[in-house]
Amino acid sequence: MDHGASRASGIRREPRGRGAARNPRNRFLPIVVERDEWTLAEDPAPATVLLRDTSRSVLAANDSPDVGFDVSLNPYRGCEHGCVYCYARPTHEYLGFSAGLDFETKLLVKEDAAQLLRRELMKGSWKPQPIAMSGVTDAWQPTESRLRITRRCLEVLAEFRNPVIVVTKSHLVTRDSDLLGELAAHRAAKVNLSVTTLDPELARKLEPRAAAPRRRLAAIRTLSENGIPTGVIVGPVIPGLTDHELPVILEAAAAAGATTASYILLRLPFGVKELFADWLERHCPDRKEKVLGRVRDVRSGRLNDPRFGSRMRGEGPYAGQIRSMFDIARRRHGLDRRGEPLSTKAFRRPTSGGQGDLFSDRA
Repeated sequence: MDHGASRASGIRREPRGRGAARNPRNRFLPIVVERDEWTLAEDPAPATVLLRDTSRSVLAANDSPDVGFDVSLNPYRGCEHGCVYCYARPTHEYLGFSAGLDFETKLLVKEDAAQLLRRELMKGSWKPQPIAMSGVTDAWQPTESRLRITRRCLEVLAEFRNPVIVVTKSHLVTRDSDLLGELAAHRAAKVNLSVTTLDPELARKLEPRAAAPRRRLAAIRTLSENGIPTGVIVGPVIPGLTDHELPVILEAAAAAGATTASYILLRLPFGVKELFADWLERHCPDRKEKVLGRVRDVRSGRLNDPRFGSRMRGEGPYAGQIRSMFDIARRRHGLDRRGEPLSTKAFRRPTSGGQGDLFSDRA
């Protein structure tokens, strides 16, 4: 390949199958290595690299008042789904990586997550409560199909009958219908499928390695048919790009068996603002200014508003229109039921260590 000709042509290359096209500067590091057309020509399809995470705890406490859980479990750091808008991208900067390509290609794996979870639940100080799986990653991202770390964590939760809240964009969650069903029998499981758009081409560009929209709807159907309470999260709603799809997404989710619905407005913290603007320039140049203008309309003139409450729903007339459209569609399709709260009544601690069952598949 003539790299000089590639540069001179002015064609901007980008990695295939990835949401971000570059690695922007880590806000904590003074030095950054930038990729240009030549380096991308050398590596047009960067592979996913798995790195060992040696954390000695697996549960994270949450004190944000606008998040519906107090404890979360993330078996991975980073996410291969590559959703360009992901609010969790900046968390990779704490690890010395970039919020761009690094977030979706350099994954940290908590190989002993199930053992660490068991240790926490065995403690007398553990107060039984729902644990959210996902939050800064997707616990059912592609590498999970091989590593099965999330499944082993679910085996522990099912053994202890500790409630779990799941949020995912992956059809792979249906693989674990048996364990989620065990928990649901004790009112100890709830699954939410996140759906951004029903347009498969747009989804492929926005969320290159997440399940296609039809597969997420199929997951809702499978889980619901297995007696697992399942809802839809329309997230994120992207003003000027996907907001008009709110009613049809709720209609399709209800037809698939979802019983509850919620939505989250696009959040663009730190470097995600630049990554998303760059994505718009590459994929929707004619709509870039409209979309960014709409985002500013709901974010008090900025591209991001980190204030609790406002960050999830936005403010102003346009945010109010989105909220009204959602409320009407949710009522129309019977998705405005609260659903039963998760129960901790069935929680139990095994009398034995139970280590022999830890790596069983139960499948």
